[in-house]
Amino acid sequence: MSKNITKRAENFSKWYNDIIVHADLAENSGVRGCMVIKPYGFAIWEEMKKVLDQMFKESGHVNAYFPIFIPKSFFSKEASHVDGFAKECAVVTHYRLKNDADGRIVVDENAKLEEELIVRPTSETIIWDTYKKWIKSYRDLPLLINQWANVVRWEMRTRLFLRTSEFLWQEGHTAHETDKEAIEETKKILFIYKDFIEGTLGIPVIEGLKSDREKFAGAIDTYCVEALMQDGKALQAGTSHFLGQNFAKAFDVKFANRSGKLDYVWASSWGVSTRLIGALVMTHSDDRGLILPPKLAPYQVVLIPIYHSQEEYDAIVHKMNIISKELRALGIRVKEDFRDTYKPGWKFSEYEVKGVPVRIAMGPRDLANQTIEIVRRDNLEKQNINIADVNSVVMKMIDEMQTSLFLQAKSFQEKNTFIIDNFDDFKKKINLGGFVLAHWDGTSQTEDKIKKLTKATIRCIPISIKSEKGKCILTGNPSNQRVIFAKSY
Repeated sequence: MSKNITKRAENFSKWYNDIIVHADLAENSGVRGCMVIKPYGFAIWEEMKKVLDQMFKESGHVNAYFPIFIPKSFFSKEASHVDGFAKECAVVTHYRLKNDADGRIVVDENAKLEEELIVRPTSETIIWDTYKKWIKSYRDLPLLINQWANVVRWEMRTRLFLRTSEFLWQEGHTAHETDKEAIEETKKILFIYKDFIEGTLGIPVIEGLKSDREKFAGAIDTYCVEALMQDGKALQAGTSHFLGQNFAKAFDVKFANRSGKLDYVWASSWGVSTRLIGALVMTHSDDRGLILPPKLAPYQVVLIPIYHSQEEYDAIVHKMNIISKELRALGIRVKEDFRDTYKPGWKFSEYEVKGVPVRIAMGPRDLANQTIEIVRRDNLEKQNINIADVNSVVMKMIDEMQTSLFLQAKSFQEKNTFIIDNFDDFKKKINLGGFVLAHWDGTSQTEDKIKKLTKATIRCIPISIKSEKGKCILTGNPSNQRVIFAKSY
């Protein structure tokens, strides 16, 4: 299976697509720009949901669900919001089909909607129309709600997981008494994302503010976490927005404050999506296929018997079932591949491509010697160990692999982060790939010109880096802080 994967160095884009296909994660569908997430790919998303959902609930959030259809008039209530999404909106105009005189299925023009409906590109408008009914007093605040949903953004150029016309995500929408509380919520979620992406996905990120040009349509401030892929391009891994009172004013959401006066609520919204699966592929994988961090792998260990007769098969499978039961009791996710329709070598290749962290094989000689062969996916190191030591070795191996993947990605990020003060050097580094820390004069005009000249954008204004006075990389005008530039997905 791995022989069909293009080498990263030859064609990174094709390498990425090959892994998506051969690891059985997703495929293009019959609907242009949309994908089918296959069971293995969806299992990865389910693991993400499980971990992140628990983090949200531990921080006081609850889940709800809102309609996928949004009245067109809602979008017009927040001008910058509609401007930001207008070109990506899918619109429902009719509610019925019929057969014409020739028997063809056509739109029934007598079934036109009184008001056209937008298929949800994001839910701020429908949610704030709902919050108007729910929020009357400061006693109703804070309102901390998340939803797991699909959204539609009509993309012209699509790529599996990274950019599709429909994708899965979570979106949080919160309402607060004060701007201070809403800003604190925005930053809290930012660091929940950082902890999740680094701790579970093993992907190092840099957190910061988006420039005005790059921020969410309708937000006062947009915070983000940015990751660096193996080809040197940046990927926005998550965003958290301070919305101020923009949507509250647009939908007239007021509350009686502690002084008895009416005031508009303060808001945040935030989200991550299935694009994180694309980030996983591009951060950790190699020329043999997918590599999954153990905390996220749908199954962390696969058991494969090697045999030549039914008698050997029965004895080895019996022993492997005991091993599996003990590993499961420790909370390890196990896959027993006891199929007799594929040879062990084929299975080895399959699970290597799928990135299963640990592979355990046992043959007749292993059974006689009470040993097993164990292989760690990321470094492909092979060990023969006593069966009695399986539990401790597996636990240690998955912990070490989780840490190793993060440290390897962190080392790559650090080696490909550059401090540049000369525009000629800037252009060279940007073309080679990586994060470039450079001064910027803070104007959208300069930002646009740099993008036009280099195709690089400001990924974020990092909040973990101290302010430093300098001169803009392009104009030479004064600058108070370096920002991160990169080419991006």
